[in-house]
Amino acid sequence: MTSEALLRIAALCVLLASAETLHGIARTTLAVPRLGKDRATKWSALTGTVLAAALCAWWVPGVGLTGSAAHLLLGLVLAAFMAAFDIALGLGLLRKPWARVLQDFNPATGNYLLYGLMALSLLPWLVWLSR
Repeated sequence: MTSEALLRIAALCVLLASAETLHGIARTTLAVPRLGKDRATKWSALTGTVLAAALCAWWVPGVGLTGSAAHLLLGLVLAAFMAAFDIALGLGLLRKPWARVLQDFNPATGNYLLYGLMALSLLPWLVWLSR
């Protein structure tokens, strides 16, 4: 893997984190007052996945990876980065306790972030398949 590909992957991570942060702000300010917290949280898993799919469709082909395994690995890297970003944001900026941060990953509590991360892990591969 070239240094240019690594730089493009890092840029995609930052792009996804920025978009999902803005998406979370929009959910909190626009969707929660209209839908309620529970429904807005559930809908945001779907809309966040659609947003990530659009960004991956736009960015992944330019990374320059070849083959199924490379794209699956990229998806795992993106999902791990976004999970780490979500944890860091929750602990650092939002000052949530560990238990509350981990609750965001638990579908049993009505949070579908884990499903979004699983979808994200497959998105680069699906983009590669579609080309």
